[in-house]
Amino acid sequence: MTLDDLENMTGIKFKSRDLLTQAFIHRSFLNEDRTSKQSNERLEFLGDAVLSFLTSHYLYTKFAEFPEGTLTNIRSGLVKTKTLSRIADTLGLGNLLFLSRGEEESGGRKNPSLLADAFEAYLGAMFLDRGIEICRDFLTGYLFPVAQEIVDKKAYIDFKSHLQEIIQEISKNSPVYRVIRSEGPDHNKIFWVEVLSGEKALGSGSGKSKQEAEQSAASDALEKIGQS
Repeated sequence: MTLDDLENMTGIKFKSRDLLTQAFIHRSFLNEDRTSKQSNERLEFLGDAVLSFLTSHYLYTKFAEFPEGTLTNIRSGLVKTKTLSRIADTLGLGNLLFLSRGEEESGGRKNPSLLADAFEAYLGAMFLDRGIEICRDFLTGYLFPVAQEIVDKKAYIDFKSHLQEIIQEISKNSPVYRVIRSEGPDHNKIFWVEVLSGEKALGSGSGKSKQEAEQSAASDALEKIGQS
């Protein structure tokens, strides 16, 4: 998989090859390659904002019957790490990442958080290079169709509330969420959370906030107990 392959697959040709390349430079790579001056973190920051805006606009126009709270939940399902990493993997973005040897050996090319970050960085680079409408077209082709899947499966339901109802029926206790670990700078931290019922671990998940990670963990738990 090369950058040319990516451009051919998506039909989106970049004017700046340097900008496209930067979208896939993980910060760990800078420690081993002094010629690279910037990682993809700034592009990821920008891409996250572009993603949020375009997704919100799409959902607002597509689902006119839904209130704000439902639209927010659908958007959370669309932009969460699990969804973005799945699409990034389909596009082969993991193969394009510039990683340190340690990150490579630890399976970084398949790491959901790194893949989701690369997706957002790629979108940020796309915005700078080709503009907002090309970004909209890209998301329409690869991400927005997932919105209908979320609606059809009613996956926009608050996973934490749904899990709590089920667990309280079984044990009369509420599930407990605990942060297993966190990684990254304060402005771009990733949280890993585990949800438990008593001493039993029900599921785990990650996200860019504790709330997102808890929702991801609750969703994972619901899948495992056959209630998703």
